[in-house]
Amino acid sequence: MILIVDDKPENIFSLKTLLEINKFEVDTASSGEEALKKILQHPYSLIILDVQMPGMDGFEVAEAISGYSKAKDIPIIFLSAASREKSFITKGYNSGGIDYVTKPVDPDILLLKVKTFHRLFEQTRELSMMHNELQKENAIRKQAQNELNEKVNELHSMLESIPQIAFSAKNNGEIEFVNEHWFKYSKDVKTFPKTIDDASLEELWKELISEKKQFTCEVCIRDISTNNCRYHLLRAVPVKNEDDEIVKWVCTLTDIHEQKTASQQLERKVIERTKELQDINRELEASNNDLQQFASVASHDLKEPLRKIQVFSSIIKEKYLNDTANVSSYLDRVIHASARMDDLIGDLLNYSRLSVSSLFKQTNINEAIRDILKDLELTIIEKGATINVGKVPELEVIPGQIRQLFQNLISNALKFSIKDVKPVVSISADLVAEKSIDSVSSDTGQFCKITIQDNGIGFSEKYLDKIFTIFQRLNSKDKYEGTGIGLAIAKKIVDKHNGIITARSRENEGACFIIVLPVRQHALASHT
Repeated sequence: MILIVDDKPENIFSLKTLLEINKFEVDTASSGEEALKKILQHPYSLIILDVQMPGMDGFEVAEAISGYSKAKDIPIIFLSAASREKSFITKGYNSGGIDYVTKPVDPDILLLKVKTFHRLFEQTRELSMMHNELQKENAIRKQAQNELNEKVNELHSMLESIPQIAFSAKNNGEIEFVNEHWFKYSKDVKTFPKTIDDASLEELWKELISEKKQFTCEVCIRDISTNNCRYHLLRAVPVKNEDDEIVKWVCTLTDIHEQKTASQQLERKVIERTKELQDINRELEASNNDLQQFASVASHDLKEPLRKIQVFSSIIKEKYLNDTANVSSYLDRVIHASARMDDLIGDLLNYSRLSVSSLFKQTNINEAIRDILKDLELTIIEKGATINVGKVPELEVIPGQIRQLFQNLISNALKFSIKDVKPVVSISADLVAEKSIDSVSSDTGQFCKITIQDNGIGFSEKYLDKIFTIFQRLNSKDKYEGTGIGLAIAKKIVDKHNGIITARSRENEGACFIIVLPVRQHALASHT
């Protein structure tokens, strides 16, 4: 960074513009005092210093800088408009400047000087840093060499004191020292213990040390007194000199036979338990399939007598009971109750079907909403409703379930409207960065936040936890038709899509349902 010190803003502006155009980072100060404060706080590669300034002049600033240990080597270029005499120029150099430029300044010449001094300062600083690093490295190497010598002298006594089999070897792998535990598995120093198949460790040892780095591996070696094989963990660490060359190997063989045996038993148990769980899962899948078939058959069998009740009750009412008000009223109740039972059975069947695995597909959500609005056209016309639908991005969803989700929410918005107030339903969507209701918008977000806002009767948010529970109703079934399953189905669909759903509302102020769904299911899996 270059510091420009001048009491005139126009001079600072022209110099700063010139340097920044040439891609220099520039800082400025309007007085000598301000410059000294900045020099104490920031590192600079060059200072362009005006000579004539109120308060401290440029010479005084330069002399003060030379007293700072961290800043004394920063090159200074003096600029002067009036003082062109030799004595002033000499004073500038004596004050610590490396150049003295009189105004008016030739910008090309000044730029060449700045580039040259800036480059020289950077090179000098790099050389100084390299020199310091080399000194540190040299000291570290000397210390490391001394420590290595001490460690080598202590190595044998240390190897004798540890409970593991321990040995050291030359850089070529030739064994030079072993502790007493070695002889439980080998008769002499030069012979490696035999493995479970009576082969020597020597070939494996040479192969491993050829990579010239620390290694750990399991071996099973034979006890020469009992002829039994026991698992050991072979760990080898290379000892290097200051030139990073391997001078020897220090190795241990740690008995892990009990742990290994226990691990093998555990692995067998895990395999057995996994197989049991797989068998149980298959049984559960078969049971689920049976339950699904039962639900379908049961719903069909339950609906059939209901249809007969409805049909025959309607026939009796129309043909025989037109003039009997009380009986007709009772029969209306029967027909209405059977219709509600039919809806309830249908909703229960839909809810149970959500447990069945389905395939996710790239789906145009706006097309799905248009289809739903066509199905609800009569209700929309009857209520004089206005449906505003914004652009919803394509999502990776289960098409049938996502259609049911929007149909339930839009139907609820139409159903729970305020009397004599035309319903207005607004659907909007936005990409967001995280799976959170309050996540901020992001053009590259992996999630989509969808809001469905209405102007209906709303509800108190103290009942928020209840509205997504099956069979929970906040309103009288006599006033608003329904089974109390619609929002529970919506919640289950959102859960199956790895999303979240909630609502914001106040009584008689409408409701806003908020859904956050992954844009891509496979992207969500890799992200998590």
